[in-house]
Amino acid sequence: MKKFISIAGNIGSGKSSLTELLAKDFNWIPYYESVSDNPYLEDFYSDMHRWSFNLQIYFLSHRFRIHKEIIERKESVIQDRSIYEDVEIFAENLYKLGRMSERDYANYKNLFAEMVSYLQPPDLLVYLRANTQTLKNQIKLRGRDFEKNIESSYLESLNSSYEKWMSEYNYGDSIIINTDNLDFVNSTDDLNYIKSKIEASLK
Repeated sequence: MKKFISIAGNIGSGKSSLTELLAKDFNWIPYYESVSDNPYLEDFYSDMHRWSFNLQIYFLSHRFRIHKEIIERKESVIQDRSIYEDVEIFAENLYKLGRMSERDYANYKNLFAEMVSYLQPPDLLVYLRANTQTLKNQIKLRGRDFEKNIESSYLESLNSSYEKWMSEYNYGDSIIINTDNLDFVNSTDDLNYIKSKIEASLK
């Protein structure tokens, strides 16, 4: 039976790494977030207020296209970040911080609502929970220049939004993995722990 799994989490939580590992172990088709080819990310981190709407529209368009492709496939799929996080976490957070105008935020939410009404949600959402220091350590390790000046307050605000979102998540089944003391990239035991939780939820 086809399964659709989505990995959710803050910047630096390990979504891409876990997506790659699980795709290999379970023989799932992986879909990754658009980062290296994103034309707005670098500008966004240098001036969030100016580029927030552009960035969010780019992500929404990209993830909508990917989500439709996932639904149409016959194989099981694992996705790095869901379309729902775009509006529920990132756009809302930018608006609350004053880095997206009320007009742009309202426009964005209306567009999102129209688009997702046509989509089938994931069978399982896996949220990777990590504290701010863990996120900053992992962001530093991967060494992306445009991420090096991300403020701790921005990551903390995103974490708060994630916690609120997960407490209300009702699109389908979900599980939370606390990753502060896990190293699933280098520890087989830690990876197997996550795999066992996912397998149990899918059954």
